[in-house]
Amino acid sequence: MKTLRYRSRDQEVYFLEELLQKMGYEIYVSTYFGVDTDKAVKDFQQKNDLVVDGIVGLKTWSKLLAQENQIFDSNSKLLSEQDLIDFAQRYDLELAAVKAVNEIESNGKGFLVGDKPRILFEGHIFWRQLEAKGIDPKNYVSEESANVLYKKWTRKYYVGGIGEYDRMNKAAALDDHPDFKAATKASASWGMFQIMGYHFKSLGYASVDAFVEKMFEHEREHLAAFGKFLEVNKLLKHLRSKNWAAFARGYNGPGYAANKYDIKLAKAYAKYS
Repeated sequence: MKTLRYRSRDQEVYFLEELLQKMGYEIYVSTYFGVDTDKAVKDFQQKNDLVVDGIVGLKTWSKLLAQENQIFDSNSKLLSEQDLIDFAQRYDLELAAVKAVNEIESNGKGFLVGDKPRILFEGHIFWRQLEAKGIDPKNYVSEESANVLYKKWTRKYYVGGIGEYDRMNKAAALDDHPDFKAATKASASWGMFQIMGYHFKSLGYASVDAFVEKMFEHEREHLAAFGKFLEVNKLLKHLRSKNWAAFARGYNGPGYAANKYDIKLAKAYAKYS
């Protein structure tokens, strides 16, 4: 495990914060080691007779992992080298290009500690999904629902990790109408590549429930959904030609340049090729 500390940015920070959140610490699960995580780590170190320095090295990792019995439950659901080879052959892509995209565009491990796929619930999408079903979301706006139902995008309600399931379930509980559960599943992004649930129809799934069931099965299914997404949105041609800017623009949106996705993809490709 990598040594982590305040201001570290890495997928392993997400894993660390997942563990801390499961232990009861109220922190935002992301890939950034912020003030809340630093405070939680120091408290954990204090309670476990470790040096209280906020640095998550071998000793702190050992204590954290020893306290979590279900950490590796989802190991049988992880992508393999053969999965990437099969994907490359299916879509007529160079394996190095597939590995580059897998490294840069995936969110690392597709499952949370405890075997559920990673999600991010979007309250503004939930608003639109209700409208599309003929339900007036304004009828459900309250102080209690403010963190799961809102008209405009904001990141301030994200909690990350298993907490996103709590938000999704809270949204579904606003009404016992069956459309609410479907709308909440469609309003979350799922798995390694964070594919929005509302894409289920264009990707060939019979229902949003069918899509979600696949997301629970294996990271291989996350990759399969990603492939369908690239195909539907005509992004495969950019992978074949290694036009990283065009690919990043199509997948990440107009802000791709600010985040240097095209540069990161090019570097990853150079490494694998």
